Amino acid sequence: MVRRMWFARAGMHSRIMYIEYRRPDGRLVSARIARVAFSKTGKTIYYDGRSFERLGRAQYYEIGSGDTNWLFAGPRKDGNDRRGNRPGSFPIEIDEDVRREYWIEIRGLPDRAADAITYG
Repeated sequence: MVRRMWFARAGMHSRIMYIEYRRPDGRLVSARIARVAFSKTGKTIYYDGRSFERLGRAQYYEIGSGDTNWLFAGPRKDGNDRRGNRPGSFPIEIDEDVRREYWIEIRGLPDRAADAITYG
């Protein structure tokens, strides 16, 4: 809730998203469900003190480092958030401040509201 208030004061729209980072060879490094903020134009995403700009459909590069291996997408109700829509064995971490909203409002699974990981 604190993050939402910060976004509102800064005039930014926020949203829960699936975030994926891959190495240049395509191997998955990390995946998580988290709240991100958008610039007023919607062209820049802000997460974890970093800024990202769109390269193509769901693909973003990190401003500053130029790293192009970032994917941002809306989480899916069926939980198939990964590229290619196939569940995997790599865990997707869920930030603590969005767990209840993710499990209850997006996934419709209130029994899992405290779960910190999914494999979608």
